[in-house]
Amino acid sequence: MSKKQANIPRLDICTLSDSRKDDLIISRLADYLEEHQNLVFPHRHSFYHLVFFTKGAGSHTIDFQRFDVQSFQIYFMAPGQVHSWDFEGEMQGYVVNFSGTFFQSFLLRPEYLESFPFLNGLTSDSVINLPSQYGTEVSDLFEKLIDQSIHQTVMQEDMIRILLLQIFITLEQSHYNTPSQTSKSAQNTTIRNFSKLVEKNFLEMRLPGAYASLLNVTPNHLNALVKENLGKQAGEVIRERILLEAKRLLVNRDLSVSEIAYRLNFNDNSYFTRFFRKYGGITPEAFREKSVQNQTS
Repeated sequence: MSKKQANIPRLDICTLSDSRKDDLIISRLADYLEEHQNLVFPHRHSFYHLVFFTKGAGSHTIDFQRFDVQSFQIYFMAPGQVHSWDFEGEMQGYVVNFSGTFFQSFLLRPEYLESFPFLNGLTSDSVINLPSQYGTEVSDLFEKLIDQSIHQTVMQEDMIRILLLQIFITLEQSHYNTPSQTSKSAQNTTIRNFSKLVEKNFLEMRLPGAYASLLNVTPNHLNALVKENLGKQAGEVIRERILLEAKRLLVNRDLSVSEIAYRLNFNDNSYFTRFFRKYGGITPEAFREKSVQNQTS
């Protein structure tokens, strides 16, 4: 097991599916919650996960950012993100889980999905509240997904892929889904590749210059691009990713703070504590205690 994935439960699609499918689950939200009542603890997915709410209350948390449930709200989660939920009363809507390879044989450009900002794994882009006219349109598309998943038809999975892409494009075209700086960055190849490299190498590579070298640009040019597209320095992007992984590991009490520091390649526990307090505004121990209180409250 890699350091990055340790000690946070990771769910695969086949473990959630009665048919043991590896690539796809489509379900009504009420049925999904009834079948998986124990999924209230923080956990990761090895797949893409989206939920569209049409009725309900309570909250859900993605990478330690809490969101109140609203009708016609849709949220997306990329593989590796940590989330939990605390729903109240009757919940209605739809759930779709699909693997990272589900669209591979269908799309000429595998990176096409990366053009949708809500699939980039950044929490700031992953929750969308739709006005009623768009909510109704998206609800109709989810109903078609349910129908396709129930009835065995010719080219069933391709029709499901088409409907999912139609949902994604409808959300992207919505004038109410105002593009953020992060979504603009999806159009910049260097920024997109930088984000991928950080995700893959943040445990070992801490300096922007190392990433600039891999991208065949100068450190100053990389910093300028990141500043223009993301509104921050390249070093800040790297630090934020390290801090996020530290938070993910602290949620599970089986690891000591010292063990987490080791897994994140800090030389010693005190250096890790200083880093966490400087950029997280709280000590690791205090963050862990606060997370436990939130889970039990």
